[in-house]
Amino acid sequence: MTLFAAGTAGSLPKPFWLAEPGKLWPAWRVGGEALAEAKRDATLLWLKAQEDAGLDVLTDGEQSRQHFVHGFLEFVDGIDFVNKVKRGIRDNRYEAMLPRIVGQLGLKGRAHGEEARFCRRHTTRKLKFTLPGPMTIVDTVADEHYGERAKLALAFAELLNQEARALAADGVDVIQFDEPAFNVYGQAVLDWGIGALHRAIEGLACTTAVHICYGYGIQANIDWKQGLGPEWRQYETIFPALAKSRLDQVSLECVHSRVPPDLMGLLAGKDVLVGVIDVATDRVETPQEVAETIGRALAYVPKRYLLPCTNCGLAPMRRYIALAKLEALGAGAAIARQRFG
Repeated sequence: MTLFAAGTAGSLPKPFWLAEPGKLWPAWRVGGEALAEAKRDATLLWLKAQEDAGLDVLTDGEQSRQHFVHGFLEFVDGIDFVNKVKRGIRDNRYEAMLPRIVGQLGLKGRAHGEEARFCRRHTTRKLKFTLPGPMTIVDTVADEHYGERAKLALAFAELLNQEARALAADGVDVIQFDEPAFNVYGQAVLDWGIGALHRAIEGLACTTAVHICYGYGIQANIDWKQGLGPEWRQYETIFPALAKSRLDQVSLECVHSRVPPDLMGLLAGKDVLVGVIDVATDRVETPQEVAETIGRALAYVPKRYLLPCTNCGLAPMRRYIALAKLEALGAGAAIARQRFG
């Protein structure tokens, strides 16, 4: 693989003609076949933009999904999306309207096969596809059937594994499970969170990753982080366990976060997707700043394991700012190859 192979955490802003801008649960602008065509157009636009920015590992930008969790859940039986309930998520960091688990879970069919195959046809570069992790799904639904979070997580892990195996067969090179809930429920991560991920990746021959973060650059997350103190040490208990896990890669934020960078050393033996692009500000990093962040991370992550990335998804960001940040990411990785290669 290319030294300092650059990519994103996953999501990218949806064009205004596809969905409402700046929202995590945006309403689609069109419907029917027009919506399907608009999703394909937006996906193709972002594939080209990522290639032009010099990124090495591309994603579909989650253009076909209204939300990174609910986009998968739409293809699962046993869920009531009509009669949602308002609940606190991420340990009551903020409230959201949640679908209800009302029966036995099962896949209705392929969730993301069309998007994955479409992307594979339109790029020869490495392709990453994101899925919500079992713990984060459990934290983003209202369970009225299974009764135990660990039991529900394993039920979702079984379905995620079915979809992940099919995505690998579609030609996806990296399957990433997004687990922002991991920084909230530390003991549960050790008790059953990583075990559920192991079930989700069972039998996969492609590269597997988990993305952990302190969330999108939305105001609720910014406000929450203000109360976390000068150092964010939530990862300290779970990184040693992730280092021993069967996952290949761990994605986390670095730039402008208060995560002590030495904690990355606890992930020895894993590829570390180091967040060098801040998603909580509209200020665009310079390529030199990106390269400098990579250089600082090299004190804790060997260069063959360091993959520069965005801190989190860029979905709520304005599109032209996100594009400029991707360009800075690609250019900064190129500078780092010359400087540290």
